[in-house]
Amino acid sequence: MWPFIVGGAAVAVAIAKSVVDRWKEEEKEEERKEEEDKKRLLDSGILEVDEMTGKEFERFLDVHFRNFGYGVTLTQDSQDYGADLILYKDGAKTVVQAKRSKNPVGIKAVQEVAGAVRHYNGNKGRVITNNRFTENAYNLAESNDIELWDRKKLIEFILTAKKCK
Repeated sequence: MWPFIVGGAAVAVAIAKSVVDRWKEEEKEEERKEEEDKKRLLDSGILEVDEMTGKEFERFLDVHFRNFGYGVTLTQDSQDYGADLILYKDGAKTVVQAKRSKNPVGIKAVQEVAGAVRHYNGNKGRVITNNRFTENAYNLAESNDIELWDRKKLIEFILTAKKCK
């Protein structure tokens, strides 16, 4: 009877080790894929940004701001109260609305981030786009102390990031 029990225990241990080894391999593979994605995003230029989805653009900004030493929190996909990223640096909290768009960005994005700054108790708000802003967006941003990063500012940010690598 004992040899049967000991043999069964050995088989159970071998199966458990196999499962743990598989989990470790899957975890390493996931980490490798995440690093490849991060590198791809860091190597991307404005033309790649133009082809990204909104979520990819948010992730793009996430890895770049982290590269500049910011703490970054990505908000949830829905019910985010107008914020896509929260940036932390030097004791300041900046609430960011990311707008990867084929069209000029209007006042709605400025309104959303202005509300999000209050909701998240931020120090300032920023809207970042790969396009340009409408005149009304600039007017509203000025009266609400919201910083606007248009295509030119985004390109400068990308180029500076590439020099820092």
